[in-house]
Amino acid sequence: MFDVIGKRRWFYLISLAITIPGLFFILLTPFTNAGLQFTIDYTGGTTWEIRFQDANVTPDQVEAVFASQGLDATAVRTGDGFIAIKTEQIAGVDAGVPAASPSPSASAPAASGSAGASASAGASASPSASPTATASASPSPSASASASPSGSVGPSASASASPPVASGNTKIPTQGKLGEVAAALESELGPIAEQRSLTTIGAVVSSDLIFVAVQLIIVGSIGIMIWITYRFRDVKFGVTALVALLHDVIVVIGIFAILGTFFNVQIDALFVTAMLTVIGFSVHDTIVVFDRIRENKARHAGEPFADIVNHSILQTFGRSIMTSLTVVLTLLALLLFGGAAISDFVLALLIGIISGTYSSIFVASPLLVDWHLWDDRRHGRITTTRSPRVRRTAA
Repeated sequence: MFDVIGKRRWFYLISLAITIPGLFFILLTPFTNAGLQFTIDYTGGTTWEIRFQDANVTPDQVEAVFASQGLDATAVRTGDGFIAIKTEQIAGVDAGVPAASPSPSASAPAASGSAGASASAGASASPSASPTATASASPSPSASASASPSGSVGPSASASASPPVASGNTKIPTQGKLGEVAAALESELGPIAEQRSLTTIGAVVSSDLIFVAVQLIIVGSIGIMIWITYRFRDVKFGVTALVALLHDVIVVIGIFAILGTFFNVQIDALFVTAMLTVIGFSVHDTIVVFDRIRENKARHAGEPFADIVNHSILQTFGRSIMTSLTVVLTLLALLLFGGAAISDFVLALLIGIISGTYSSIFVASPLLVDWHLWDDRRHGRITTTRSPRVRRTAA
């Protein structure tokens, strides 16, 4: 019979060997360009994926052109010929964008219906006004300073602010600051053959998303700890389950920090969904083991607690491995054939499921044994199965 509990120190060392490098790279994130790499979902800014006709164009050349335009940008090659560019939020983009929301300053004059007000509102409109706003202002395809006064029929007739850029936009910008950058890129590096996406997210949206993401993970973890403590009527079960969850979270985030440092793998909005899924799966596996421990504790009263836990782990080991294996095979198929859009999400799930299975068996249960033994020693209870030595006395 394999003695999992007897070898628990080795499993602790394995966990430390996995988590410490990840923690190191996580801690590097605020101070260097290494560590976790975030998409603009969390940082705000503009991302632009383009492919040049000249396949020899390098990301460094693209960054140099952005620098000449006064913009700090980071460019990386994605592996399929495209160059992904990340820079600060750029206003004045007009590449096939949906309708823009009107600004308060522009909508008030338009609603008055006066010719002078309409003309001034039209004059202040950005050349990048959206098709919807244009249709309500004038029959012409684009908004201009010569908009007809009679066309001002509502607040949506004009917009003084540039519209947000839609994700998946494939029309290369020709106006605004990004239009100037596109012209400079084509002048220096040759024609842009294709644009895959163009996305802009403001700093307010990204900061709100960070707050919500952290809040979800913390509240979810604490709720799980409280529920397990109530379910098993013992705080040891709840806290050790929480430690196992933190182990899994650190493993996943740490590996992404390492991958972000060396392979520019980024964390996007779906990462939070993956983490919550990992937490749920991990605690499910832990509860299976804990429930068997509780049954065996009542069934084999009087046996050492370490032996009861070891029996419980071995009895549920096959079920845990088979359940996890079916999920892992599905995730591997998605990772190999699901495409780039969900690859990072699936990778986070895959790492988390494997780590969650490991921590349920080799982290949570051994920690429960160590805590139980420490509690026994603290209260002066006998924790060893060895028979006391009989001291021989001289006849």
